[in-house]
Amino acid sequence: MKKGQVYEGTVTKVSFPNKCEVVVEGEEKKVEIKNALPGQRVSFRLSKMRHGKGEGNLLEVLEPAACELAKDEIACPHFGACGGCTYQNLSYEEQLKLKETQIRALLEPVLAQDGKDFSIFEGIKHSPHQFGYRNKMEFSFGDTCKGGELALGMHKRGSFYDIVVVDECQIVDADFRKILKTTLEYFRSRNATYFHRNTHEGYLRHLLVRKAAKTGEILVDLVTTTQVQDDELLDGFTRALTELSYDGTLTGVLHTKNDSVADAVKDEGTQILYGQDYFYEELLGLRFKITPFSFFQTNSLGAEVLYELARSYVGELDQQDGATVYDLYSGTGTIAQMLAPVAKKVIGVEIVEEAVEAAKENAARNGLANCEFLAGDVLKVLDGIEEKPDFIVLDPPRDGIHPKALEKIIRYNVQRMVYISCKPTSLARDLEVLQARGYEVQRIACVDMFPGTVHVETVCLLSRKAQ
Repeated sequence: MKKGQVYEGTVTKVSFPNKCEVVVEGEEKKVEIKNALPGQRVSFRLSKMRHGKGEGNLLEVLEPAACELAKDEIACPHFGACGGCTYQNLSYEEQLKLKETQIRALLEPVLAQDGKDFSIFEGIKHSPHQFGYRNKMEFSFGDTCKGGELALGMHKRGSFYDIVVVDECQIVDADFRKILKTTLEYFRSRNATYFHRNTHEGYLRHLLVRKAAKTGEILVDLVTTTQVQDDELLDGFTRALTELSYDGTLTGVLHTKNDSVADAVKDEGTQILYGQDYFYEELLGLRFKITPFSFFQTNSLGAEVLYELARSYVGELDQQDGATVYDLYSGTGTIAQMLAPVAKKVIGVEIVEEAVEAAKENAARNGLANCEFLAGDVLKVLDGIEEKPDFIVLDPPRDGIHPKALEKIIRYNVQRMVYISCKPTSLARDLEVLQARGYEVQRIACVDMFPGTVHVETVCLLSRKAQ
């Protein structure tokens, strides 16, 4: 097998995240590609071959998998071109089966190291909605091909540059699509430029849209460079949005400046063009103020399922004098406030200062006086907290917990902890450490917060082994 050559084969399995193993026809070789399904016969171009392991780029699906939907059954017309979703060519039940298979492959060997089998797995809970579930989208400005007209949407699958105009995206509701279309039409009519990643020249960068599922409140943030100073352009953009009719309610239009080279939304100064710079969402009877860049689960109704599951894993906090709970990587304090009524005190730690301030406001708004929120890296902040925890909730970012922070957490020697993970590979790594240091997994379940994509949330209850 030679690099650059085209080969054909059959996909035998798909591992998290989106790693597809292809058995090559006429060769005793296996090659890894992306964006395929078990059972598909595919063609691919070999990009790398080293130590008997190959990597390739998918060219074409020659024969569909038996479980695959027909093209006219796929809900989103952008599927295949847009890089946002991977599994929309599967029924929802088949998506859940595939994700469960991937979770089993990752966690079953880890549990076996501790003498446990996968029978403690309690399955995957559905998202309440398969479509229109996202409460946040970051759309990018660019062009559909080099030198093409201005585009606004998601990156094309496999491309760092080309943009797909996702004006019929199905994982958001009609208000998102209306805002995207109106914004694109407006800036096209004004011949506005977008920021080129190579030349670092241009004006438009991203469009951030957030909408609450419960309150229907909408916040729009236009992210640009400072290379253009045109108040009339921004005024016209604001008018275009405020004159639209929405299913929800437009509460704010913002303008964020970002001159950084990185292709990411970064706040280097935000001004209010209309309304306010926040909106409200409600979860499990609590009310949360959300600002443009504060972390909040992107599937509000799915988050209720996730947090109810986590709360059931926490169980009763019935220590005689009341329990002190650490909520580490606490975001805007959702979990902390959910546990506050049954705890003596909840201490949340979060590195994003904006999220911490929002958490403090949210706790006060919800009448919860026993919540304390601290800004900083968990690794450093833990050393300064005098009160020791009786229970710990962990909800780290995708990369999991820093090894040194995990050691500090283990040394608290709490009897039980709940670990919520958005990346099962990171969870598997951290569970190995926790098991080796005296904890065992009691319960595991998943919540599908991201239908159509490869992602899934996993919740584990761990307890200290009997000495």
